[in-house]
Amino acid sequence: MAHHPVEIKPGMHLETATFEGKNKVMGFWMFLGAETVLFACLFGTYLALRNQTVNGPSGAELFDPVLVAVATAILLFSSLTSVFAMMAMNKLDKKGMLFWLGVTVLLGLSFLVLEIYEFVHYIHEGHTFMSSAFGSSFYALVGTHGAHVTFGIIWISTIMYQAWKWGINTETAPKLFVSSLYWHFIDVVWVFIFTLVYLLGMVG
Repeated sequence: MAHHPVEIKPGMHLETATFEGKNKVMGFWMFLGAETVLFACLFGTYLALRNQTVNGPSGAELFDPVLVAVATAILLFSSLTSVFAMMAMNKLDKKGMLFWLGVTVLLGLSFLVLEIYEFVHYIHEGHTFMSSAFGSSFYALVGTHGAHVTFGIIWISTIMYQAWKWGINTETAPKLFVSSLYWHFIDVVWVFIFTLVYLLGMVG
């Protein structure tokens, strides 16, 4: 792996210490803009179709407030552990960074397990992708978010291996930083899902 001739010191922002790193971060913000448009379309579709249940179960009948609250707490806490990982990265604390990234991955996996359990329960209740427009729009939105969580877990795990092998430098820091941005984006999207899908669905 080639390294840029930059003197590395604790506290410096390695992710933007080089021109290449700045370009990666800027390009990733543009990518998140496109992702925002994607989810905005999915949210709009869901809100337009959420009451089209075709005599099937509604959100008020399906959604478990305890399960949703636990899943939300897990994902939001994983955003905090991601922040801790970036703080450790800026201190050049590789061990601490890998630890907090590992916790982030484990919390993400826990969230996915709860989401899979939730989907299986809904299917048994007759709420499937093909059961109604409500079902189609629900699984399209929440399932797309779940796919992003899955990708984020794989991505962070891969970068953890690179950081473990090559350390914290101007090559690995931008990758670590943008993966953290991605994870925060996933959490922000979930806050909207929690509000517009689950809370709104529970009140009818």
